[in-house]
Amino acid sequence: MTLETFREIYGLDDSPSPLDRSVLVLIDIQREYRDGRVPLANVDAAAFEAGRLLDLARRRGVPVIHIAHDAGLGAPAFASDGPYRDFLPQVTPRDGETVLFKTYANAFIGTGLAECIKETGRNEVIIAGDTVGVCVSTTARAAAEEYGLRVTLVADAIAARDVADPLGGTIVAETVRRVALAELADMFAVIVKDSTAWKE
Repeated sequence: MTLETFREIYGLDDSPSPLDRSVLVLIDIQREYRDGRVPLANVDAAAFEAGRLLDLARRRGVPVIHIAHDAGLGAPAFASDGPYRDFLPQVTPRDGETVLFKTYANAFIGTGLAECIKETGRNEVIIAGDTVGVCVSTTARAAAEEYGLRVTLVADAIAARDVADPLGGTIVAETVRRVALAELADMFAVIVKDSTAWKE
């Protein structure tokens, strides 16, 4: 039996967002997820692929928006005054690239992200970052449902962590990542494996 996604049922386009119509949004690729309280299982591999994606965007003139989580002074994670709020070196912003700080999982809340995207004149977003089950998923759904943007997610540039199963035990990071991406692919987003989805 072949399983159909809702996207297939409704005839939605599953090709990657064209670079000339897209904005690259990198979410929370920060030291907290490598060195801090909430380490991710595949953080280095995902950051490497995010760096490749960022290089591609820069070469092709794609607007780039970097999102960082900032939980405020003295926060137990992502503290404004802590050592782990910084971006990982693979995705260090350059002059002229937009950097926004958020306090919610949804990167659109209180950041001006929607306005920044609108100013580019583009209506599609390519999203990568951390973590798939929280900020990436929440932002991708909001982009599609609330702002009418077409969304593409780059799977290998998205990290996850082991989470506690509320019914008992642990759900390992790769399962979390695959299930979260499958849920998004069912309706909200196009999923590609890596930056080679865009031919140069």
